[in-house]
Amino acid sequence: MMNNARLMQGNEAVAEGALAAGVLFYAGYPITPSTEIAEIMAERLPLIGGTFIQMEDEIGSMAAIIGASLTGLKTLTATSGPGFSLKQENLGYAIATEVPCVVVNVQRGGPSTGLPTSPSQADVMQARWGTHGDHPIIVLTPSSVQECYELTVIAFNFAEEFRIPVIFLMDEVIGHLREKVVLPQELTIVNRKRPAVPPSEYIAYENNQSMIPAMANFGDGYRFHVTGLTHNEKGLPTGNPEVTNKFMQRLTQKLNPYLDRIQLVEEVQLHDAELIVVAYGCTARSALEAVHIARSVGLKVGLFRPITIWPFPQKQLEKYADRKYLVVEMNSGQLVGEIERIFGYKAVDRLNRIDGELITPKEVLDRIGEVIKNV
Repeated sequence: MMNNARLMQGNEAVAEGALAAGVLFYAGYPITPSTEIAEIMAERLPLIGGTFIQMEDEIGSMAAIIGASLTGLKTLTATSGPGFSLKQENLGYAIATEVPCVVVNVQRGGPSTGLPTSPSQADVMQARWGTHGDHPIIVLTPSSVQECYELTVIAFNFAEEFRIPVIFLMDEVIGHLREKVVLPQELTIVNRKRPAVPPSEYIAYENNQSMIPAMANFGDGYRFHVTGLTHNEKGLPTGNPEVTNKFMQRLTQKLNPYLDRIQLVEEVQLHDAELIVVAYGCTARSALEAVHIARSVGLKVGLFRPITIWPFPQKQLEKYADRKYLVVEMNSGQLVGEIERIFGYKAVDRLNRIDGELITPKEVLDRIGEVIKNV
């Protein structure tokens, strides 16, 4: 097993995970702190018959991976906050046309150019609602370099199975952290469902029982229309309210039957916790250390770490509805709104930092002490 152990940077682990998942196309634009992903893909993809393209901007990068995915390839792009903003229009196009792809966002301080080399978790709401309109999305966030590798594979599996863009929401700390990664000897790899009917019978956006239509490749003889306009089952634009409603209901609800598999979480010492710390990404590392210290002095504290940020794992959290919550984030309060929506403002406290510095275990521990004292 140790032969499979390697020292990796988070961004490197993402690139290796993408290659293991079967990626053959990358389009992107260099941007701190995600650039290492592009550099590795530029070197590695041509060696395995894949394609790397440095695009003119992030708008073109998102468009390129959509086009390549329509031909049947697994596709990847990586960026950071300002670039992620530019991707939003075409991200919405990928959602509406149900094109699988993975978008990595290694978050940095903002808004605008902000703090290019400093960590942040300020793109949580942008990842959910950055593109306009009602829409589904899957957003995963790792807290270790090992997870950068493993969750990247899962991100591609989700994208392929559910015909949806998946956002891999990292932060600068995890992107540039170096840790030991044990490469799995076996991986579960999922590929998109292909049509089981001849081209003449293919319905590109069929409203079937699974809610996930089969996807044909451009160039394989299956002719179908792809448009960002609201469309019928054949992909043709429509303004008919009945057809529009049918399409939008399927689109916005297509993940619902699969939430138990999509919503990944980590729970630490929650069985008797009176206070639950909610944290994700690099902040969860500080929170976990604080929880261990708090437990060592007799405080009943636990950690709830959402690995899947969106769809938010409400069902998993509702098991602990009678507890007190402390939400720790490197922003001014974004995911905390979901917990407040579920349990009410009085049950939820916050710890936030927006100066480009990490939230330390001591800061979390001190805040735990303040909250418990006031319970």
